Amino acid sequence: MLSFFKGYKYFGIAFAVLCIVIISIIYNVLNVKQPLPIWSPAQINAEMVDSTIQHKKKYHKIADFSLTNQNGKTITQEDYKDKIYVADFFFTTCQTICPIMTDHMYRIQKEILRDDEVLLLSHSVTPKIDSVAQLKKYAKEKGVLDNKWNLVTGDKKQIYELARKSYLAVKTDGTGDQYDMIHTENFVLIDKKRQIRGHYDGTNPEEIDRLLEDIETLKSFGGS
Repeated sequence: MLSFFKGYKYFGIAFAVLCIVIISIIYNVLNVKQPLPIWSPAQINAEMVDSTIQHKKKYHKIADFSLTNQNGKTITQEDYKDKIYVADFFFTTCQTICPIMTDHMYRIQKEILRDDEVLLLSHSVTPKIDSVAQLKKYAKEKGVLDNKWNLVTGDKKQIYELARKSYLAVKTDGTGDQYDMIHTENFVLIDKKRQIRGHYDGTNPEEIDRLLEDIETLKSFGGS
């Protein structure tokens, strides 16, 4: 009996290798996409996460919010219901990374112009400076389209908590003001269930390419 199986040993190995090759070819031809990961506070750099939720490993979602956009309109989570969206944090007087981030957000806006499933949301980290009038001026200068992209201002505590407890995207300032924050270059991809599906360097063109690809992947799975 053993000698019988020995005779087929090399055939079996060759057959197994052939099967692997065929499966690999089929996978590449069909371009099978894998779902994006769902990120939780425990998986994110602790500098970006409020200490009260750093232990949280699952069931993390973006909290409800009520902020004001560049047109003086109240923007809530209802405006993003059943939408995929990209969020970031900025301020209009920033002269360092913000102009690059805004240019890249504008690029995303062009790519999603006719896509009803995807929106953009930029939060000011200096709401006292970034009034509705200031946001409107900035929006006009940067080519923001009202139906695709909201620039929002509002209560600083709420924006701080969204940044640190929901989007996990900014650092604390360390000056003693519990609501001071240092915005980062992070763009955050949010799915239709209000879950984080990715963080991206908003100053890096290659990361924007990856973000756009991930949006398509997310859409292929129904947006969640």
